[in-house]
Amino acid sequence: MQTRSVMTVKAEIEALGPVLPGSISKQWNVCGKPGCRCKDPKHPQRHGPYYQLSYTLAGHSSTMFLKPGELAMARRCIRRYGRLKELTAQLVVAYVAQARREGIASLTEGN
Repeated sequence: MQTRSVMTVKAEIEALGPVLPGSISKQWNVCGKPGCRCKDPKHPQRHGPYYQLSYTLAGHSSTMFLKPGELAMARRCIRRYGRLKELTAQLVVAYVAQARREGIASLTEGN
């Protein structure tokens, strides 16, 4: 893997935009109303689809429902999160390379 400069990786991280962890699932539901189409004995038609974002942060799992109009943005944010993880690994590699090349003192705060 080619080592990129710390500043290059940091600039790419800053340009990412909003990120979200997790994954999106599609779900259908059966309601409690008697005689509803979702309970038809021959051709049940469940309600939905409903979209849900599931994620874990700081060891705690959670979910949130997404409106259909939010799906595209949520998917972009999830892709960006994957890219953020890649860039974070590259940033660590760049800092290690800098420390080896220029010494630990070169790792000043804010750089």
